[in-house]
Amino acid sequence: MKRYLLAPGPTQVSPEVLLSMAAPILHHRAPEFASLLERVKADLKWLFQTQNDVLILASTGTGGMEGSVSNFLSPGDKALVVNGGKFGERWLRICSAYGVKTEEIKVEWGFAVSPAQIQAALQRDPTIRGVFTQASETSTGVAHPIREIAEIVRQHEDCLMVVDAVSAMGVFDIQTDAWGLDVVVTGSQKALALPPGLAMVSISEKAWRLGATAKNPRFYFNFKKERESLSKNQTAYTAAVSLIVGLDQSLKMMKEEGLQNVFARCGKLAHATREAMKSIGLKLFPKECPSDSVTAVEAPDGFDGQQVYKDLRVKYGITAAGGQDQLKGKVFRIANMGYVDTFDVITAVAAVEMVLKGMGYPLKLGTGVGVAQEILLKK
Repeated sequence: MKRYLLAPGPTQVSPEVLLSMAAPILHHRAPEFASLLERVKADLKWLFQTQNDVLILASTGTGGMEGSVSNFLSPGDKALVVNGGKFGERWLRICSAYGVKTEEIKVEWGFAVSPAQIQAALQRDPTIRGVFTQASETSTGVAHPIREIAEIVRQHEDCLMVVDAVSAMGVFDIQTDAWGLDVVVTGSQKALALPPGLAMVSISEKAWRLGATAKNPRFYFNFKKERESLSKNQTAYTAAVSLIVGLDQSLKMMKEEGLQNVFARCGKLAHATREAMKSIGLKLFPKECPSDSVTAVEAPDGFDGQQVYKDLRVKYGITAAGGQDQLKGKVFRIANMGYVDTFDVITAVAAVEMVLKGMGYPLKLGTGVGVAQEILLKK
């Protein structure tokens, strides 16, 4: 059975990237690796749309998230956390682990946070030292209004705007410098279409200034040490060499496509997937602000979303994703980011139709496929 990977992480890896990673391994202190890292540094600034240093860590995105707390806050500091899904909850848990006091803005799953909620919270308590949110909440398929939130946060001199962009960077427009984003985290296994194992973190001068007095302990995720090493085209510890070689190739391919073209492609694929699902009578889980990273679809009444996810994989070789926590059995999710194109969407839509038809759901095969084709055919 041919396998298709359409999950929201890990995502598909292109043959070009796989082949680059199969080359003989470089030593992480060799001049050749330093030259490679210098090029990757510049290309990451292009991707993040920043002049900030972008650190490269041998970890998943969660390592970048943890470092974004430990390097910039002290025990007893206050953080405002947007919790609208599984990964919003992760910010809460990381802050708690480091003794950071949190004020939670709890957002119903399927909805985006209102910037007015952020503004009200910061007005009530000007001692808050950081606002932590997702750009794209992978568990719900919702995109938060990062630009609007940042406009509010940047008015507070001693408060940082910290963004988990793990499933957003390289999917839709995130203008790190222009919007005043202080700490932005992404990971290798999403839109960058690499295997898991790298976290990348952009850090503003404002964040470095406030982080200079942070008292939380850190060793491996010591961002200051990583910054000093990066200035010499090195990493502080043994680099994930093969992954960085793959990152070099992935960024090269993205630059050839053009950043705005990448955004347009992901947006078009996501739009086609959403409209196809609606055309066969399914509801999208996001009630507002659907993310172009992943399409979260409600299972029809009386049908198990986990069974849809399982049948896609077992019967047709397609690995998508089910629901997490309270959404388990209620939704299934299809990725629209990374190394994906027109026929990944066609394949996914056709397979969903076949699975649902096999489960007894009333639909005319080809309905969703036709809708997706019409959208994808347009320039």
